[in-house]
Amino acid sequence: MKTLPFDKSKIEEIIKKYPTPFHIYDEKGMRENARRLIKAFSWAPEFREYYAVKAAPNPSLLRILSEEGFGADCSSVAELVLSEKAGVTGESIMFTSNDTPISEYEYAKKLGAIFNLDDITHIDYIHDRIGLPELLSFRYNPGPLKGGNAIIGIPEEAKYGLTRDQLFDAYKMAKERGGKRFGLHTMIASNELNPDYFVDTAELLFDLAAEITEKLGIDLEFVNLGGGLGIPYRPEDKPLDLDYIGSKIGEAYEEKIVKRGLKSLKICLESGRLITGPYGYLVSTAIHRKEIYKSYIGLDSCMANLMRPALYGAYHHITVLGKENSPLTHEYDVTGSLCENNDKFAINRMLPEIEMGDLVVIHDAGAHGHAMGFNYNGKLRSAELLLREDGSVEMIRRAETLDDYFATLDF
Repeated sequence: MKTLPFDKSKIEEIIKKYPTPFHIYDEKGMRENARRLIKAFSWAPEFREYYAVKAAPNPSLLRILSEEGFGADCSSVAELVLSEKAGVTGESIMFTSNDTPISEYEYAKKLGAIFNLDDITHIDYIHDRIGLPELLSFRYNPGPLKGGNAIIGIPEEAKYGLTRDQLFDAYKMAKERGGKRFGLHTMIASNELNPDYFVDTAELLFDLAAEITEKLGIDLEFVNLGGGLGIPYRPEDKPLDLDYIGSKIGEAYEEKIVKRGLKSLKICLESGRLITGPYGYLVSTAIHRKEIYKSYIGLDSCMANLMRPALYGAYHHITVLGKENSPLTHEYDVTGSLCENNDKFAINRMLPEIEMGDLVVIHDAGAHGHAMGFNYNGKLRSAELLLREDGSVEMIRRAETLDDYFATLDF
């Protein structure tokens, strides 16, 4: 069953100051979740979660996660700047980017970030223009050795990473060009709910790390197991057991690293969705009911506020505040106002009867929600709010205005 960290009266109090639609994040839930993840990997010689900034690029959230010991996984100069302004710099940043302009590598180097390179050609691209940093990692694409999933694609068809042969060549090339410290990374699934998938990925990387040491004489400093840990969007979905995943990866580490006499490895993750996804909510007001061939409920938000249902056909649970225990008697398409027929948060969804003015909460919008917003049809991005542990509410991003929308135009 899906629960909320607030009730109808709390939201009614909030909207007196901050009108809908808005995204609101639960600080308490995020902090407790961060601590669960760190505890699950407490066996590791060193562990670091590099939060995927793209999931919820807000400095207030990054500061909270930094206080819990997280770094930042960045893929653009804007994300690097966000991390810097949140106080996350140096090797607390993993710069995992692809098809990257040299100016962005230059900024990452200025911050002292770890370069996690996506292609073998990037070695000379960086070396010849700004010089390689001391610490480099490479993103491995295992091809047919490992399955992907629908969101990120199967590895053979994904644009990311180096092949196995390229990987070995890349370490040799980087070492010849001045690289001194190295890591290994992969990321081949997204929103995966099978816990053994991540254990298998760790085993694959530990074996590969051992082979790199044996064949190239390179002792890796870290293995970055990537992200992709999923969350239970549907009420019937089972959440990942982080203790199980951590324990099983620990067993694999003991078998494949410790028993082989290899130097200890720092274990890294770059989860985004797992960390903030379940603790963000899109709050909207029902403003229209339409009865034609189907029944439609129109909200004051649209896919510009949450694109995932339109982009992926993704399920997001919906709660009508004050009607949590009411029978699900009405079948609706829940829509926004864009001039696009796929602007729907739910299709044929059974819900309580919705009246105009009802407050509607869309769950699990704390990752790839506000972050994927856009301005098509002149839609303005909504505010982001933070529900503090003490129950107070803070605006951490104001809503856009028409002046913002027209700021880049010269009339």
